[in-house]
Amino acid sequence: MKFTKTLIPVLILTLMFGLIEVAKAQTKYVLGPSPELKVEGGSSLHDWDMTSNTAKGEGEFLMEGNQFKGIKNLQVTMEAESLKSGTRGLDSNAYKALDTKKNKEVKFTLKELTGNGSNYQAKGDFTIAGVTKPASFPVKVSQSGKNIIFEGNYDTKLTTFSIDPPTALLGTVKTRDEITIKFKTTFQPNN
Repeated sequence: MKFTKTLIPVLILTLMFGLIEVAKAQTKYVLGPSPELKVEGGSSLHDWDMTSNTAKGEGEFLMEGNQFKGIKNLQVTMEAESLKSGTRGLDSNAYKALDTKKNKEVKFTLKELTGNGSNYQAKGDFTIAGVTKPASFPVKVSQSGKNIIFEGNYDTKLTTFSIDPPTALLGTVKTRDEITIKFKTTFQPNN
């Protein structure tokens, strides 16, 4: 009788903790179609931007029921030459500076996402022009049904990634070192 009185509470606690862990499931997510990826910068002549709507990404998201609770891992990769400005000369100079013949991809690997609600801080590694550097930036997270939407900006410098800011017209037009990487991406369950 004593054995049964001791065993029943232990079984109930074990079952309860097991259900809590099942409720916080890891779900594989993939980057949805048409992500909004943009690099903004400027020169001594004018401001410029380059946009891409093509990338691949996947990760394991922590979900509680249907609610986003965090990310175990995430990686996004974009072909460097998918960035377009609408000006052939600017694109050509950018691809040369990025050395896209050798460094075909721009990649972000998330290491940590902290925060709650809609305000998070992302920490990870950007690989640009073959150089990998740590990055930290704020991210807004929202949810539409089962889809998770991330939006944010990362301010950095070309020289951080060993990129010499391009020049044109015999050096009279100089690209500024500072750039902003902007993104709005939607991840969806990989079913």
